Amino acid sequence: MEFVNSLSYQSELTFIRNTMKLPLLDREEEYALTCAWHYEKDEKALAKLISSYGKLVVGIATRFRHYGLSLSDLIQEGNLGLLHAAQRFDPQRDVRFSTYAKWWIRAFIQDYVLRNWSIVRTGSTTSQKMLFFNLKRLKSQLEHLSTDLMSYEQHEEIANMLHVSLNDVAEMEQRLLHHDFSLSITAINSDEEWISLLQDERMNPEEENSYNRDEAVRHKWIDQAMEVLNPREVYIILKRRLQDPQETLEAIGKTLGITKERVRQLEVRALRKMKHYFLSYANEAKQSICL
Repeated sequence: MEFVNSLSYQSELTFIRNTMKLPLLDREEEYALTCAWHYEKDEKALAKLISSYGKLVVGIATRFRHYGLSLSDLIQEGNLGLLHAAQRFDPQRDVRFSTYAKWWIRAFIQDYVLRNWSIVRTGSTTSQKMLFFNLKRLKSQLEHLSTDLMSYEQHEEIANMLHVSLNDVAEMEQRLLHHDFSLSITAINSDEEWISLLQDERMNPEEENSYNRDEAVRHKWIDQAMEVLNPREVYIILKRRLQDPQETLEAIGKTLGITKERVRQLEVRALRKMKHYFLSYANEAKQSICL
């Protein structure tokens, strides 16, 4: 494995050295190549254009090495950005192709970093992307930063500098401080892997089946108990006991045209009726079992 990694590293270095040796195009040659590709679809012109600006790709890709991603992958993504720039570039624009291509190369590499730096999507909005690529640099420029976490005032300062919200600054700081780690590694002060220590808080199938069965019985009992109540008592029990949030006594009183004290009395009476029904039902069930 180490031998394979060594070969990969050497081939990467060789590619970078060869790329950096290629001369950049002057304005006239660049214009001729972009015209040949844009108007005639000359693939040889495109190949020379791409290879000549590989140096530009390498230069931009190396600025993103500290995100823990392979330099060769960053270069490959930058090459895709360069190719995309060549497909979209209009030679009649009053701008050099190299200037235009820089934007697309950087955009493709940045998007690749955002997709692969974490399994959790790190930046989807413009402000989040701006923070992801600038927060670390701006933190290092702040004075009196004695801890990894910034103060409210420092959050505010960066938010003003980048014209983003305070919440975005605080959230991105937390994301950058806590990187992904493998669940297969050994937990601290333990011989077990992290994944073996994770608990599933959900009920197992047997517990879930028992819970659903009990819920069905409870619903059946309540439905039957509600049949002994009059319509007004049913309404009060529904609003006071069987919905969330509960409705106030005063609100129910206004709906029924009675005082809140009368609503309370009716609620107590209805609950007493239901309790009596439950006790009677339980006694009948017990007697049938004994028989």
